[in-house]
Amino acid sequence: MRLSKINIENILFLDIETVPQVYNFSDLDEKTAQLYLDKNRYIQERDGLSNDEVYEKAGVFAEFGKIVCISCGIVQDKSSGKEIRLHSYYGDDEKQLLQDFAKMLDAHYSGQQHIMCGHNAKEFDFPYIARRMLINGVNLPLALDIAGKKPWEINHLDTMELWKFGDFKNYSSLSLLCHIFDIPTPKDDISGADVARVYYEENDLERIVAYCHKDVVALIQLFLKLRNEPLVKEENIND
Repeated sequence: MRLSKINIENILFLDIETVPQVYNFSDLDEKTAQLYLDKNRYIQERDGLSNDEVYEKAGVFAEFGKIVCISCGIVQDKSSGKEIRLHSYYGDDEKQLLQDFAKMLDAHYSGQQHIMCGHNAKEFDFPYIARRMLINGVNLPLALDIAGKKPWEINHLDTMELWKFGDFKNYSSLSLLCHIFDIPTPKDDISGADVARVYYEENDLERIVAYCHKDVVALIQLFLKLRNEPLVKEENIND
């Protein structure tokens, strides 16, 4: 199906924020520490990194990280124009937020017409969520239970993949694409690299949620640009 023919109201746009399960490498038990170093041995040796330095990326691995926020956005196509509505699942209890998110997906996004969309989500967000659900003993919702499915049976969209146009060696960040498409983005006081610090040192989940919300809005606006459609007006974005 052509991108322009997809009913945007059937799409759930999302982004996640992750942190290491423990803040410092020294906080890991001996077995976990060794397994982490084994997994990252090549990068550590190539770049000459210390254990603490190589651990800075722990949050990107589902085996060593955890999800602290899943922000979702939907677009409602009204006569007065498109509106964005946002909602986040977040907290220190990862299992609970994953259960709540899974329940929502099964209740509202389990039909053949429903689609999940993110940026680099096929490589990161979707598998990370699924892995953390299994680790936490949460049943996979239908939208993430893709075992045995053919590629065309999986209703996942990825704006980075859409921008690649088959060029698999290409990587373009959400920030870069927003820049070249003149998508206005608020100047954030934090970046993805700051999330673990804000979580563990400042204990400020609300700040992380606000940052995640902005990424979901940017994702939706980019999707609209990829369909050559007008952006949603700022006054039509509702938290």
